[in-house]
Amino acid sequence: MQSKYLISTLTALLVAMPALAHDARIGTLHIFHPAAPATLPGQNSGAVYLLIDNEGTVADRLLAASSPAAASVSIHSMSMDGNIMKMREVDGVALPPATKVSLKADSGYHLMMTGLKQPMQAGDKIPMTLSFERAGKLDVSVHVDPNKAQKTAADSMVSPAHSH
Repeated sequence: MQSKYLISTLTALLVAMPALAHDARIGTLHIFHPAAPATLPGQNSGAVYLLIDNEGTVADRLLAASSPAAASVSIHSMSMDGNIMKMREVDGVALPPATKVSLKADSGYHLMMTGLKQPMQAGDKIPMTLSFERAGKLDVSVHVDPNKAQKTAADSMVSPAHSH
């Protein structure tokens, strides 16, 4: 009886895992869990977080992103100077070989969607195209999370963030 329960539980977990851990690949780049917190009505910008694992032996670079859900998507770096958060647009993110680079909520890099065409609501899946220097373009699906202070896969999969 226990083995039937164990088998059905494992089967349910295997079926559910792809829905929970959405990711994409292009060349030697593995992109984990592109996600965004839900926005408030009237809010015209929102952040996107993800983890990029360069599993290869050659460096690459995230150059840009775009989405039909926003007028523009830019790459931002964020840092703290005392109690002041500094955010600025950057021209790309280096992806060294055999390295995981986290674009996450509390430090480092993130993607900023501006000119949202509508609020990002929990459960939405927003199309986005990531452009890499070597690997080319990759379409991903950004899942919108209801939790404003969400912890993404990028937060849980990388201990210290890759320093820049």
